[in-house]
Amino acid sequence: MLPEFMRKKSANDRPVHGRDVKSACGRPPGAVAGVWRWGLAALGLALAALLFLPPAPDAAAPHPVASPTPAPATATAPSPRTTAASAPAPREADVAGREITVRRGDSLALIFRRAGLSAQQVHEVMHLAPATRRLRDLRPGDRLTLAVDAQNRLRALEYRRSPTRRLVVRRGDDGLSARVIDREPQVRTAYAGAVIEDSLFVAGQRAGLPDSLIMELAHIFGWDIDFALDIRPGDRFTVLYERRYLDGRALDDGEILAAEFVNRGRTYRALRYTDPRGRTDYYTPDGHSMRKAFIRTPVAFTRISSRFSLHRRHPILHRSRRHVGVDYAAPVGTPVRAAGDGRVVFVGRKGGYGRTVILDHGRGYTTLYAHLSRYARGLRRGGRVRQSRVIGYVGRSGLATGPHLHYEFRIHGVHRDPLRVHLPDAQPIAARYRPAFRRAVRPLLAQLDVLSRHQLALSD
Repeated sequence: MLPEFMRKKSANDRPVHGRDVKSACGRPPGAVAGVWRWGLAALGLALAALLFLPPAPDAAAPHPVASPTPAPATATAPSPRTTAASAPAPREADVAGREITVRRGDSLALIFRRAGLSAQQVHEVMHLAPATRRLRDLRPGDRLTLAVDAQNRLRALEYRRSPTRRLVVRRGDDGLSARVIDREPQVRTAYAGAVIEDSLFVAGQRAGLPDSLIMELAHIFGWDIDFALDIRPGDRFTVLYERRYLDGRALDDGEILAAEFVNRGRTYRALRYTDPRGRTDYYTPDGHSMRKAFIRTPVAFTRISSRFSLHRRHPILHRSRRHVGVDYAAPVGTPVRAAGDGRVVFVGRKGGYGRTVILDHGRGYTTLYAHLSRYARGLRRGGRVRQSRVIGYVGRSGLATGPHLHYEFRIHGVHRDPLRVHLPDAQPIAARYRPAFRRAVRPLLAQLDVLSRHQLALSD
């Protein structure tokens, strides 16, 4: 059974900070006098400190952060699970009226008709402002609030487009007016961690991470760790991430701010940072990009059906021949992504490869993707693609016994094993941004240190 990442507090647990203070009530008179004397002495010391000690730094001063999000909590202890940011702004009062849930086949005209409102008022609302045009695309389950006066005139309408955005139409002395009201959620820093027993996905769910953050964690470390082949029982991870709250209730999860992954005893760390140009990426503590110029595996596969080999018996031709790539078995239609930035030099059928795409990445690097079922829309020879862009879909075209992607990696025309070839790094942080980067990630590293030690102690 996995140890809990953070021990739950019991009623007998003492707080991390502060001390228990006993009351002087019920003591003998001498004891009470002693308490007064000590109290007066403490008051004198406090006044001296106020007069002679330098002022504390401004608590409202901004703390350096690794992204344009609020800074995470200071790394004094791994409790509580979340740390509060600034208090939410006061909200405008909701529209008081009849709440309506949009049904299948509903439109604003049908809803107004059922409420006794005329078609002229529908036209007036629809053409009131650009924001009200969104009312043409109502979906089942959407909620509207209508307020109607005694003359069957629309007094107010509220449409909640999302938990943080609503459209409000009100009638005033000058007629109807519309405005969009946005609410800024409260952002806190949360953390999670686990020791892997079976898979990253199961361990992430056990730690309380949503699927989206588990996938993002795999994406961040995916250039260094093959999560299909390299994961071992006993590997562990720690994640600091954003969680957004509205009215004190969890709304959704935001970006991963920092993460640590220990794989086979080797520790990898990633820190989110936005440079002065507004470019956001994940970096190692010394400023190197977590990204590589190429991703290791360009498809979400179920298994490797055939590896790189200079002597392999072909399953269809039944004779020995070189297999200069890796075959990733996956269902038909699974997206295939560009391993790196590059230019499309071939799109079409290529003998036994079937439907094939070849990319030229410059500096002598090329990659090939074969046995596709179809190509991505808009892909054409001479076009440029970015890393991870979908370029096609898994199939079984050409000489293939089942659906899979055949992937080849070449350097100056020489085939290399895609699973073992050394991948060049992406560009590190520019030298002129290094000092700001170090200041920004210092609190994140401090928190990772505390949480990692705590998790390691629990797992021993």
